[in-house]
Amino acid sequence: MPIYLDNAATSHPKPESVYQAVDHSLREIGVSPGRGGYRRGLEATRIIFDAREKLAELFGIHDSARLVFTGSATEALNLAISGMLRPGDHAVTTTMEHNSVSRPLRLAETRGTIITRIPCDRSGVINPRDLAAALRPDTRLIVLSHCSNVTGTIQPIAEIGRLANRAGVAMLVDAAQSAGILPIDVEAMGINLLAAPGHKGLLGPQGTGFLYIGEGLELPPLLVGGTGGHSSDEEQPEEMPARFESGTLNTPGIAGLRAGVEFILTTGCETIRKKELSLVRQMLEGLAELKGISLYGPAPENERGGIVSFTVDGRDPAMIGFTLDQQYDIEVRTGLHCAPWAHRTIGTYPAGTIRVSPGWFTTETEIETFLRAMRQIITT
Repeated sequence: MPIYLDNAATSHPKPESVYQAVDHSLREIGVSPGRGGYRRGLEATRIIFDAREKLAELFGIHDSARLVFTGSATEALNLAISGMLRPGDHAVTTTMEHNSVSRPLRLAETRGTIITRIPCDRSGVINPRDLAAALRPDTRLIVLSHCSNVTGTIQPIAEIGRLANRAGVAMLVDAAQSAGILPIDVEAMGINLLAAPGHKGLLGPQGTGFLYIGEGLELPPLLVGGTGGHSSDEEQPEEMPARFESGTLNTPGIAGLRAGVEFILTTGCETIRKKELSLVRQMLEGLAELKGISLYGPAPENERGGIVSFTVDGRDPAMIGFTLDQQYDIEVRTGLHCAPWAHRTIGTYPAGTIRVSPGWFTTETEIETFLRAMRQIITT
């Protein structure tokens, strides 16, 4: 079996309960939620409701109706950014963002929104004072990632949230690399909009995600259409979450997401985080011993997410990844990781880095096998 070390892209494998939940939804239910009053239709609706409640519990969301399901974090971010920003508005972001933030912001920029990108330091950290200095009377949105998908850098979200709250500016957090791994409480951290995928740290299937929309924020939907209710109305319903959930939801995927969140709630975020950090430290220590390795991101003693990015002097990252796959059956990610701004920030553009990201099911033995492979590659 291959050693899978690309959990920052998609977590794999999933807990057994996730596979069972998807299978049960497809085989035993198999109908659309909110579309029928018969027993299986009601059961499908209960799956969606319960998944929403579980996610609300995990993220400190008091009203689960403020959480809307999407097909991905990318869709959630597009919904939030396009809904919040109008021509003439001002938004602030950082130079460590994934294209799922950068491209919607660029689109808004072409339509007349003014975007300020705050430079981060070489380890990917933003200085909140720099962000505060960039705020203007017309600033409508601060948008940034909680944890970098390139370096694992964790941004001071709670501090920035307090800053945004004092300024009366909404904060959108991209939690693609932190949801299910780092503790997140939207109320305590001042998060007005939270976007996350289901298929990474939340341990659910691909094709799932959500956007939390805080009280007082009104966004136009990306899609309008059938919502299972208000069928006689010509206009899209105003009530949450139906306003943003037109069309048939991915019930099997959301059933699997519910099972993933239940696994996290039962296991404990702190337990998951502790194991992940242990594996990351094992990697950092092992790679630091190898000649010609450059590590990126926070110093080993500082807090970081479950990502290690590195380069090898004089070697193409893509060739290292190819060799790991073909000769050692080890799967890692190489290149720019859909985040060119981040690589410009840390000095690895355009070749990018080799990114290694363990998950809950990764073992210390697998990390040691990876380190042994790197020793052999470097010395040949």
